[in-house]
Amino acid sequence: VRTWSPAQPRRACATRRACLIARFNFIYAKDRLDAEVILKPLVCDMELVQRIIYIAALESFRAAKKAFWKIKISVKDTLALEHMGGPRTLEVAVLDYIACNKDLYDVRCNIQEVIGAMNRNPKLPCPAEVDFIVISSFIREMCCLAFAMQTLMPPLDIAFGVDGELFNKTMYYRSCDSDFTAAFVAYHVWPALMENGAVIVKGEVVTKK
Repeated sequence: VRTWSPAQPRRACATRRACLIARFNFIYAKDRLDAEVILKPLVCDMELVQRIIYIAALESFRAAKKAFWKIKISVKDTLALEHMGGPRTLEVAVLDYIACNKDLYDVRCNIQEVIGAMNRNPKLPCPAEVDFIVISSFIREMCCLAFAMQTLMPPLDIAFGVDGELFNKTMYYRSCDSDFTAAFVAYHVWPALMENGAVIVKGEVVTKK
């Protein structure tokens, strides 16, 4: 007879967490660069190309987290009707259910939401100059990753950086074209991955005087 142990969901969550962190690193190493290649013929300024990708990553997390919150409320209301355990076990059941039923998430809707937010961003080119749908595959990957990261306890998130902030070496690496004597961030290339306020994976920034 197979017995249930509280350690089982913890091990499953730890495995899922490790896979999602690896996926975050893979997107940084490959998908991000693929998106750069797509954008370079359309945007001659490399700084603007990197800003576009960074803002796409931020908006993907923002949209996916909002979608997750709505789905979580609905699933919790449904599972609570038959749930016999305490609040914590209900929370685990809800997160596991969402993680196993990926079709609950309408990623296409989020892609459109992200592109719409990017079109309204004053730091980016207007829609007439660049159609951000060209990097929709990158946005899809980021949305799906961000959504899946919300099924962890605690969830993983990214740091939302601000131009001109003081360079934080525990949170970011400097890009190779940075001024390594500069104390402030000119712009962000990639966000840091966070867990409960702690840096799990460093992001990347460009520092200039």
